[in-house]
This record gives sequence, C-alpha cells and structure tokens, in this order.
Amino acid sequence: MDLQFADRMKEYEEGIFQLLNEKKNEAARQGKKIYNLSVGTPDFPPARHVMNAVAEAAAKPENYKYALADIPELVEAVQNRYRTRYGVVLEKDELMSVYGSQEGISHICLSLCNPGDVVLAPNPGYPIFGIGPSLAGARVVPYDLTEENHYLPDLEAMEKNLPAQTKCMIVSYPLNPVCRTAPDAFYEKLIPWAIRHQIMIIHDNAYSDILYDGRVGRSILSFPRAREIAVEFYSLSKSYNYTGARVSFLAGNREMVATFRRLRSQIDYGTFLPVQYGAVAALNGSDQMIKDQCAEYQRRRDALCGGLRGLGWQIEDSEGTMFAWAKLPGNDSDDVGFVMRLLEKTGVLCTPGSSFGTLGRGHVRFALTLPVKTIEEAVAAIARSGILK
Repeated sequence: MDLQFADRMKEYEEGIFQLLNEKKNEAARQGKKIYNLSVGTPDFPPARHVMNAVAEAAAKPENYKYALADIPELVEAVQNRYRTRYGVVLEKDELMSVYGSQEGISHICLSLCNPGDVVLAPNPGYPIFGIGPSLAGARVVPYDLTEENHYLPDLEAMEKNLPAQTKCMIVSYPLNPVCRTAPDAFYEKLIPWAIRHQIMIIHDNAYSDILYDGRVGRSILSFPRAREIAVEFYSLSKSYNYTGARVSFLAGNREMVATFRRLRSQIDYGTFLPVQYGAVAALNGSDQMIKDQCAEYQRRRDALCGGLRGLGWQIEDSEGTMFAWAKLPGNDSDDVGFVMRLLEKTGVLCTPGSSFGTLGRGHVRFALTLPVKTIEEAVAAIARSGILK
C-alpha cells in the first residue's frame, strides 16, 4: 500500500540532535572518548527538596487522577516568583502552566494565528521558533540577527518591509544559540513598536537565571505597557534542572493567556499532580542553588572560551545561556563538515550553527554541560589534534 502522509512532513527532517547522537554512538563504538557538548540538558541534579516533594506526592493515590487545572499552590508560587524575582505582579488569569516551553511555543500560534498570518522569528534562533508557527499554517518570516547589530533585530529596517499580515513576533534573550543578552533599551523600543504595529510578542525567557559577569536577567513583563501586547514563557528546566518533568509557564496579556488556555483545554488534562507539587517546592525554595549553578556555568564558559582562545580560536565569551557560540576557525563555512571532523579527530561533539537558521552557517554551538576538568580535557584534545592549524 502506498501510504500518503501530510505534505508538511516534507519540511521536517530528522532532528540534528538525533543525527549527532548517531554519530556520537558510532564514535563510541570505535573506542573513542566522547566529550558531548551538543545537547543542552543540564547535568546538575534537581534540589533534594524538589525531588522529595515529587516523591511524597507520588506516594498518594489521589494524585494520579486528572489534574484538569493548576493547583492553587502552584499559581501562588509563580506569582511569588515573578514578584520577588522580577518585580512583576501577576493576576491569576495572567498565567498558566504548559508542558515545557517547547510544547507551549509549538502550540501557541494555533490560538493566535490564521493560516497565512505572518510570524517573525529570529535567524539564528531555536528551531521551534519556526516550527511552531508553521504547524498553525502561519508564514514564518525570519528577521536577521547579526554580530554588527549586537544580535538584536533592526526594528527600523524591519519596518520598511513589514508584511501586512504580520501577527506575532518571537523574541528570546538571553538567546540560544548566539548567547547574547538584550539591554533594557531594546525592550523599551520593542514594546511601543509592537503596539504601534499591533504585533503580539511571544518572549521565551528560558535563560534569565543563567547570565554571566554580573548581568541580571529581566522579564519582558517588567517593562511598561508590555502586558498590552506580550506574553512570556518561563521555564523550570534550566534554572531548576526540572527538565524531564516538563513544566513551564505562560504569563502576560490575559486575553492571549485565556485564548491559549481554551485551546489547550481541548488537548490537555493538566500537568501530573506530583510534578506540580515539585514545581511548587522549586519556586518557593532558595535561589542560592540557582546562583551557585550559574557561577559553575561561568567557570565552564571560561574554561571553554578561554581555552580555545589560547589555541588561537577567537571565540567570544558567552553573555548568558548554558552555551557558547563560535565562528569556525579560519575561513571555513561548512559547519556540518567541521562538526563531523572535530568529532572524528578529537571526540568533541558540538552542534552545527546552520541547524539554527541560515545565518548560523559557519558557526558552532557548544553546550556547557560537562565539568571544568572535562572541558579542559576536551580543549587539550583539540590542541593535540591539530585541527585548528
């Protein structure tokens, strides 16, 4: 039988991380030591009090029923987190949980866009920023992020060619993969610009707790008039190492939140209750673990970026996120080929920049997910290989 599948599947190739994992396993079978700096999964454990809260809730049979909604304790914990961390007072109808930011971003445009509407997405940017809107039948128009403009969108230039059907814009700082932050002045310009053009802003705020050199992450909702036009995804995955539990929150404009809540009520029975109780424990706990973890990420950044610069590879220090972004050494532009050669010669595995958009070509992304000593070993393996000559 000749099975005919949806045309949209022609647009989705096998994920780059699956392909890299196959190459990694092949190299491991050959006996090569692998330094896996590709996938951004935190290697730190969740806090003990968080795991205890999940375990305690999981021991109660009544917690295996459909949750149907966020428990009041969780809503209050998110409100408290935004108030103490960002100085933002959220009403209960201005927030909701989702199964991680990836799931939320993949579905939110189903509630905001009609087929043919335009969604502006960063290039380079995380792949789901384009995939999510395309699932809703929206037309994704990339906006360029260049080193010359400090990896910020040029709003004036975009205005000259802004499609009339533009409905939403996806923004994310600190930005994976380019590891850059945005100054307050950017948001102070973006929000009035979006209001003037009636463009809804979807802000992915996954890394505001992982910034370096004294930088402090903010919420877009802390800026004036933001809630007129914007919502924000705030994840527990990176700050609290709650990755597999899949918990994130959408907060901001109450109409956008209510519309998305109505959509998800058709496909969702609520987050597993033990996971909710663990999230409550995380959000209500001390920030010291988050600060200590951020300091360790910075030490790893210094070991990687400083170590590679010592070899002659001019990689800039990451400003935030759990990654580092680098132009290929020399005049090489084949990032996929370079990643494969690097793995073969050194055992170091990173991610080709072109998997994050056309402007990622000629770059690679490293994940800071190994201890400092192991990163130093990886740098030494690169030095021995001669690949940078």
